[in-house]
Amino acid sequence: MPVVRANGIDMYYELHGQGEPLVMIMGLSANLDWWDPLIVERLSKRYRLLLFDNRGAGRTEKPETEYAIPIFAQDTAELMTQVGIERAYILGVSMGGMIAQEFALHYPERVNKLILVCTNCGGSQSVPAAPEVLALLANRDVSPEEFKQRQFKLLFPDHFVAARSDKLERFWERVQRAPIPLAAFYRQIGAIQAFSTYDRLDQIQSPTLVLTGDEDILVPPQNSEILARRIPGARLEVFEGGGHGITGQFPERFCQVVEDFLG
Repeated sequence: MPVVRANGIDMYYELHGQGEPLVMIMGLSANLDWWDPLIVERLSKRYRLLLFDNRGAGRTEKPETEYAIPIFAQDTAELMTQVGIERAYILGVSMGGMIAQEFALHYPERVNKLILVCTNCGGSQSVPAAPEVLALLANRDVSPEEFKQRQFKLLFPDHFVAARSDKLERFWERVQRAPIPLAAFYRQIGAIQAFSTYDRLDQIQSPTLVLTGDEDILVPPQNSEILARRIPGARLEVFEGGGHGITGQFPERFCQVVEDFLG
């Protein structure tokens, strides 16, 4: 297993492909298994992908300490250094998009371009999910089948879940390979709750693309509008009919948009 010591923890990572480095950061509870194989296969033909499991998730170490988004950004920077990547395109999904924002603010010299997917700026300026949606996310004391259906509900619109049960079952097989322990999940939640970049977004120097789905119930699309307004020169692209999991819903379109932006 490819594991390296970075920022005081053992981090699991994978490198795919050749070309300009593209660092891809996953979100809350997720790890590199959550990336759609089509995305990895296609983007690795043009870029050198660095995929990894965040602190607390998957096969990366799960220290019993407080987590914070800036610490995740430090983890990412140190991992890049350890694998020989000095500067890269940075792409983050959901909590990974929060990490990507902090990375761009703390390490601007290491960012070529920035892609923020279905994420927010945190704090009081962000638009929260509805209380019933947050309850679906936080309450994990349910049967395995109920938990699976709740995750599908959070990530994908009902019409997609109904039409693509075969695809979702393959997705579920992947994400269950190394599920996050409950204690680490709540530490990641704590990091998200303490996160805020609204007042610093105008300091982001990197060319930035912001992506969202107009049916995202977990991170409402208004959050991406805020990011696009606050980050100088940022471009917003909305996936019609897309939920929080647009990378799984529209992997080919997602790749095309990324390729068009990165060049």
